[in-house]
Amino acid sequence: MKVRAIPLAFLAAFAIVAPVAGDGGKDHEKTVKHSELERFKHLAGDWVGKMSEDGKQWHDATARYAVTSAGTAVVETLGPGTEHEMVTVIHPEGKDLGLTHYCGIGNQPHMKASAGGSGNSVEFQFVGATNMKSDKDMHMHSVTFTFIDNDTLRTVWTNYDDGKKAGTAIFELKRKK
Repeated sequence: MKVRAIPLAFLAAFAIVAPVAGDGGKDHEKTVKHSELERFKHLAGDWVGKMSEDGKQWHDATARYAVTSAGTAVVETLGPGTEHEMVTVIHPEGKDLGLTHYCGIGNQPHMKASAGGSGNSVEFQFVGATNMKSDKDMHMHSVTFTFIDNDTLRTVWTNYDDGKKAGTAIFELKRKK
C-alpha cells in the first residue's frame, strides 16, 4: 500500500502543476505583452549592414536579436563572435521600456524609453549606469532605434564624455535572409 501511495501523490501533484507548466507559458506571455517590446521581438534573427562613427567611414556590421526570458526581454548582440562583441538587453519597465547596454568600454549604461514613442522610432535616454565613477565618465548616453520596415533597421548611439556629446555610432542594418 505504501508503494502505491507515493506514485499517487506524485501523480496528484503533477496533475496540479501540469496545466500551468504545460501551456507553454501562454498565460504568462499575455501578462507581459508590451506594445513597444513587440516591435523589438520582431527583430529576432541575424542582421547585416554597415556601421559608422559620426557618419564618416563605414565598416561592415552584424547584429543578432533574440527573444528570451519567456518573451519578457530582447537581447541585441552587436558584432556577435568578434572581440568587440557587445550586448544590450531591452525589457519592460512598467509602461516604459528599459535598456541596459553592456559596453565594450566596461560600463553598463541603463536607459529608458517612454511609452508611446514617436512613429517608427523608439528613443532611449540615459538614467544611470554601473561601473562608472560619475556621469561625466565616457558612456553611451542615448540610442534611437528606427524601424524603417520589417527588414531594415537604423540605430544611432550617442556617446557622452565629460558630460557632453562626444560622438555617434550609426548602424544601418538589413535582415539576413
